[in-house]
Amino acid sequence: MPRGGPDGGDGGDGGSVVLIADPAKHSFLDLRYRRHERAAPGAAGGPKNRHGRRGSDLLIPVPLGTLVRDEGGALLADLTAAGQRARVAAGGSGGRGNRRFTSSRHQTPRHAEKGLPGEQRKIFLELKLLAQVGLVGFPNAGKSTLLSRITAARPRVADFPFTTLQPQLGLAETGGGSFVVADLPGLIEGAHRGAGLGHRFLRHVERNLLLLLVIDLSPEAQPDPVEAYRQLLAELELYSKKLAGFPRVVAGNKRDLPGTRENLDRLQRLVGQEKGTPVKVFGVSAATGAGIEELLQHLAAEVVRQSSLPAAEPEERIIKVEPEKEEAPFAIEKEEGAYRVRGHRIERITAQTDFENDESLRRFQHYCRRCGLERALKRMGVKEGDTVCIGEEEFYYGE
Repeated sequence: MPRGGPDGGDGGDGGSVVLIADPAKHSFLDLRYRRHERAAPGAAGGPKNRHGRRGSDLLIPVPLGTLVRDEGGALLADLTAAGQRARVAAGGSGGRGNRRFTSSRHQTPRHAEKGLPGEQRKIFLELKLLAQVGLVGFPNAGKSTLLSRITAARPRVADFPFTTLQPQLGLAETGGGSFVVADLPGLIEGAHRGAGLGHRFLRHVERNLLLLLVIDLSPEAQPDPVEAYRQLLAELELYSKKLAGFPRVVAGNKRDLPGTRENLDRLQRLVGQEKGTPVKVFGVSAATGAGIEELLQHLAAEVVRQSSLPAAEPEERIIKVEPEKEEAPFAIEKEEGAYRVRGHRIERITAQTDFENDESLRRFQHYCRRCGLERALKRMGVKEGDTVCIGEEEFYYGE
């Protein structure tokens, strides 16, 4: 400002990209074709020491149970509660206005800093469904029919394998409370190695409080009910030993069909021989509703009991990325036809410098001499006209 000194305000910080857990979301479908997201930039500073407005954060709603990973597979966030947030890309800081550079020796600075670019990052989202009870069983065991019987969910039901192609959720309500039930696509032998569809959804089981193993009791069932139970436990254990130790309840389905009584008795004898906590076996008919109420009451009581137990330690811990502490202010690498200078501080100052402004350029050159960069380049044999790269900028070296 003529005869009034510097009065340029600071620029506003850029907005960040933030994921927020939203109970209304159930998939990543709306993100499938929108793979790049950008938060709003900060506004420029103005005269009369007016600071620029901060850029608003971009909030991206994701389903509950979303895991956020970086490119290396490290877990950055686990969003399990409604409203929980995770900042996945930080906004850049705004540049300082010329008023910030006033001193007793330099009362009329005519340069200002540029704002820093925001963080760019590639992340991977994985969904693990949140449900208290997970229905696990072989194709055509009647899981979808059972889900439609005990909840208001209406999954597709048909008499052929792999009717269910994606997990289905439903809310079961009883006098003892309510709980969420997940119907997972049917397993087959070898699912832990990738056979069939079930291997794609076994990870969802890790979120459940207890498992409801649905076994087909009909005489024509393949595999046989006893063998089916053994195979289910084997697949769970081969996928993760933790799953094999989950609390479980067994539902022998289709008991309304002739010849199922003997299979139910065999199944109960097999389960009764297991060591450890007793496992309850119920004979039910999802088609007629027989035995369903008793099963629901037991599941509701188990959900309450399991919810009251201390939460188990998660197998994966969230990685908090801390900036590395630099031992030296910069490092120089000689590349083909150029010298590459690396270092957080030198790259930051380079990005903030307005090289169109003579005063800013002189200030940058002074810093390069003061921090020892010029001497280091000379020791490495830099010559007049050689290219020096710092961050996104390229310079020609000159005496």
